[in-house]
Amino acid sequence: MDQHDAVALAAEFDTDLADRIRFVYELDKLKSELRQTLLADGSRRENSGEHSWHLAMLAMVMAPHAKEPIDLDRAIRILLVHDIVEIDAGDVDIYDYEARKAKEAEEVIAADRIFGLLPEPEASELRALWDEYEARETPEARFAYSCDRLQPFLLNLAIGGESWTRRGVSGSAVKAVNSKMVDGLDGVWEVVEKLIDRAVDEGTILDP
Repeated sequence: MDQHDAVALAAEFDTDLADRIRFVYELDKLKSELRQTLLADGSRRENSGEHSWHLAMLAMVMAPHAKEPIDLDRAIRILLVHDIVEIDAGDVDIYDYEARKAKEAEEVIAADRIFGLLPEPEASELRALWDEYEARETPEARFAYSCDRLQPFLLNLAIGGESWTRRGVSGSAVKAVNSKMVDGLDGVWEVVEKLIDRAVDEGTILDP
């Protein structure tokens, strides 16, 4: 028996349950989507499933440093769904601005399809969390986005900036991308900015 058989069998008893199982199987594909960032030990690239879990944990421990009062539970839910669209659209280098712009339409189509696999009201609820992250108009979304900038920064720093140097990313580019961290983790950004300056001085990151 494979996953399709499991869904089909569940559908014989409860179509709502079958749709939810199908969605869970779909999410498993996120574990196969490799990101640009390496693990902190430099052994391999992290996958998007690992990234989402790591972000949820990071949000829990960084919540006391949030710039604004937040609903932590909602912020974590936002982080757990924010990269689901990568199942269809893939991961694009945060420093490849043109590619990221071109990917926006693909992500909307992916969100329509993937969240649409779920029954209501969960389909609309999860899609709303994804839209909230993209818009960054709430304290929770701004905090979530800031966490999403902090996590890869810390991993890149742990491996001596290898991911940055391999892609030819300059210190000014690292600052430009990560400066948006100030919207949700302003105090943390002050420390990160100093770390970037030190990494440039030490040659971990290319000169601006």
